[in-house]
Amino acid sequence: MVKLVLGVDEAGRGAVVGPLCIGAVVIEEGREDELKRMGVKDSKKLTRKKRESLEEKIKGIAEDFAVVKISAKKIDEEMVNRSLNMIESERMAGLIDALRPDKVIIDAMEARTEKVERVIRGLLCDDLKDVEIVSENRADENHVVVSAASVLAKVTRDRSVSSIEKRTGWVIGNGYPSDERTKKFLRRVIDQEGTFPETVRRSWVTSQRIIEERNQGDLSDFC
Repeated sequence: MVKLVLGVDEAGRGAVVGPLCIGAVVIEEGREDELKRMGVKDSKKLTRKKRESLEEKIKGIAEDFAVVKISAKKIDEEMVNRSLNMIESERMAGLIDALRPDKVIIDAMEARTEKVERVIRGLLCDDLKDVEIVSENRADENHVVVSAASVLAKVTRDRSVSSIEKRTGWVIGNGYPSDERTKKFLRRVIDQEGTFPETVRRSWVTSQRIIEERNQGDLSDFC
């Protein structure tokens, strides 16, 4: 029988604005070269236009695929009692349960790759406890099926951020704390609204720091 291989990767893990998206792509083992010939590689090494052009091609070759979106609000709620790694592991386990591959390759979210594999395996349904799991750092560079998953995740996240921009009429940038456009958006929102919308991860240090800066500015008005 042909073995089904599942690649899993995320986009938006460190972002302060928008969702965390986890992509999953299932292909038949041996079809990796087809993905390579299509130009599939780690989404970070592709332009947005190229990622979007690859999306339907990836879906066309895949035996199955899925993308899970975790909203900024949901991340804030769940991080009250567990880590982002656990939140991500739970969603990845859910994807494995749903897609039921013979082999899983995961782009590990921390350096201790064996821990990632152990945690995810422990979350799987009983009949998948023995599924082959490869947990690697930089798997999105080393395994093209994981690259394909990264493309689907990134395209989905990009569309979500664009949707926020259209809804608000404000430029957000890429939604990461390192982007000056994102920080400008956050300061503008807090100045005009007095709080962050649900599309912003309020638990992030960047958000908390901007709130503190605003509060300090308000206090200085009374000095």
